[in-house]
Amino acid sequence: MEGNDYKVRLDIFEGPLDLLLYLIKKDEVDIQDISITRITGQYLRYIETFRLLNIDLAAEFIVMAANLMYLKSRTLLPRQEQPPDEEAEEDDPRWELIRQLIEYKKFKDAASILSRREVEQADRFALQPEKPEVDPEPPPLAEVSIFDLIRAFQNVLKRFEESHELGDIVDDRFTVADKIEMLLDRFASGQACRFDQLFEDATTKSEVIVTFLAVLELMKMNQFVLRQTGVFGEIEIERRGKAPASETLESFTEAAT
Repeated sequence: MEGNDYKVRLDIFEGPLDLLLYLIKKDEVDIQDISITRITGQYLRYIETFRLLNIDLAAEFIVMAANLMYLKSRTLLPRQEQPPDEEAEEDDPRWELIRQLIEYKKFKDAASILSRREVEQADRFALQPEKPEVDPEPPPLAEVSIFDLIRAFQNVLKRFEESHELGDIVDDRFTVADKIEMLLDRFASGQACRFDQLFEDATTKSEVIVTFLAVLELMKMNQFVLRQTGVFGEIEIERRGKAPASETLESFTEAAT
């Protein structure tokens, strides 16, 4: 498949601590009571999905994976088999990681509060005329992080594998550029659909992957926007802008080279 030579480079990736916080929030568990075994398994599944999509991984993602596996191995050892006290700072091997997560979450929460205050202050003026009566705006939709998107893709891929017989046949009918053109032709400006509907006509696992890579690239080029009805809710994809397909494909070709 020609698309195999294409590597995705995204500016929207957070770091490994962001992924860990996302997994903890998704499981609705206390940050101080995380299951290293469960979190490690989920984290490694994300790493495997990144590799499947040929996404460049920063070294800290791999380092964190190794650290989680080390902590998992320590939690599985009987207490008498634990490292000597001089090698173990705490009785609970999770504590150092938990401490990092708590400190990191403090900064994330502070940044979020400052961001909200910036938005609030932007609408305040010393002298302000009476506001005209307008229809109330709909409640804002939940933010879609890259991890929400990867999770949605994992679910699509799992359902596809369960409903299709997967062999060793490689389908090279489509490249990322082909799928970009098809998606731009399929969606008019403002048109939207559920994320999983993008893959309904896919016939091979390769086509599912290439379609998802095309969506990532179109998001990067600001051609598509994702919306979510609630935290971890259904994801919708919407076309925005009216840039001609030829112009978009030219931009994609320049970015890919």
